[in-house]
Amino acid sequence: MANAASGMAVEDECKLKFLELKSKRNYRFIIFRIDGQQVVVEKLGNPEETYGDFTASLPANECRYAVFDFDFITDENCQKSKIFFIAWSPDSSRVRMKMVYASSKDRFKRELDGIQVELQATDPSEMSFDIIKSRAL
Repeated sequence: MANAASGMAVEDECKLKFLELKSKRNYRFIIFRIDGQQVVVEKLGNPEETYGDFTASLPANECRYAVFDFDFITDENCQKSKIFFIAWSPDSSRVRMKMVYASSKDRFKRELDGIQVELQATDPSEMSFDIIKSRAL
């Protein structure tokens, strides 16, 4: 299961919860963390939770991966949604942690089929609501 390049395994729960977010819309967001040699689900956001709830759930000085289901209205007044993959790597996190997350990101992202937009953020301003909205349109 683990990839020789990054040595990182992806827990089945990660893929299952992502499929539920994508197809059943059971969650607004999912936050993942690397625990030892595998990626695990850290937090599931209820469908009623907001983007603010999501950003408040990210630790200030530790890296995380996250997916966020962003609902929006287009200029043509159509209701749409896009699934964002966010690689959260704050400047204040440890260098080793940043390297592990960076080297495992592409492999982990490939496990989640249906990601539409990817975002890298090192501080909250890089993933503000306005940036998310502009990337979705």
